[in-house]
This record gives sequence, structure tokens and C-alpha cells, in this order.
Amino acid sequence: MSDTNQSTTAERRQPADRLVANRLKRAQGQLAGVIEAVESGADCREVVQRLSAVVGALDRAGFLIISHAMQDCLSDEDAADAGAPGREGAERLSLDEVEKLFLSLA
Repeated sequence: MSDTNQSTTAERRQPADRLVANRLKRAQGQLAGVIEAVESGADCREVVQRLSAVVGALDRAGFLIISHAMQDCLSDEDAADAGAPGREGAERLSLDEVEKLFLSLA
């Protein structure tokens, strides 16, 4: 792959990776809150509500990861159609594999 294509892919992934990491850190903080609530004997409604927020944050992070994998897969296919080789060292996901990953979160 040319340096231009590699840098474009890396530049596109950096903000997405930061966004995913931020969402996961938020979920981590929410999980700490659930653990604290359980250990302090909080009302079960509060614990379940907090736990629901953790699950939602993890789901959103997972969907974001899959969304970016789909975008990468499609842009890799466009590059392949244009005669550019695939990303070095990266195993391309087929659309079927991306779909399976997406459905595993549903």
C-alpha cells in the first residue's frame, strides 16, 4: 500500500479509536459506580439503573467499533477496486464477518 493510503487510513482511525476509548473509559467509570453501589448496599433500583447505563455504554462502544470496521472494509474494497493493495499486516474482514460481529452485539 502506498504511504498516502496508509496515512489516510491511520488518520481516519485515530479519532475513531479515541472515541471508542473514551466510551470504554466512561463505561469503566460507570461500572466502578455499580460496584460501589453494591458494596454500600444501595437500593436495587439504583444498582440496576447504574448497571443498565454500563451495558448501554458498552453496547454503544461495540456498535461504534463495528461501524468503523464496516467503513474500513468498504474503503478497503474501494481501494482494491482501484488497484491498490490491502493494508499491510491487517486481515481484512469480509462483509459477512462484519455482519456476524454486528449481530453478536444485538
